[in-house]
Amino acid sequence: MTAIEVGRKAPDFTLESSGGKQVALKQFRGKKVVIYFYPADNTPTCTTQACEFRDYNGQFAEWNTEVIGISPDDLRSHDKFAAKYELPFLLLSDPDHAVCELYDVWRLKKLYGKEYMGVVRSTFLIDEQGKLAAEWRNIRIKGHVDKVLEAVKQL
Repeated sequence: MTAIEVGRKAPDFTLESSGGKQVALKQFRGKKVVIYFYPADNTPTCTTQACEFRDYNGQFAEWNTEVIGISPDDLRSHDKFAAKYELPFLLLSDPDHAVCELYDVWRLKKLYGKEYMGVVRSTFLIDEQGKLAAEWRNIRIKGHVDKVLEAVKQL
């Protein structure tokens, strides 16, 4: 059973962003929010994903939508990552993976026969009232941002 369900209120949270700024999901009421959870800054797939969201950021903004990336990386790592790839959206740090657990993306993973706990790449679309409108779990990058933008337009 997942921690959240489409059609229900998305769990609120507060995490730290660049400059020690506290960011709460409830601040974005009245806007759509795309939250994407990713494993780590500066890895090939995560970089591709972040750059695709960057490249579409203007289109999301046209549809009154904020994009937010969340990973367990610390703020220093996020700041370098955002600067290096000119990311125009918030990257939030979830070092104790509490929000990852709240959204049920902190899971047992396998790589080369080894098991470990980590973030399962997932994206959530939250409507203007704070309800979960759509979710994509264990996603593949190719074409994903297009699907998210299309869902935003359909809301």
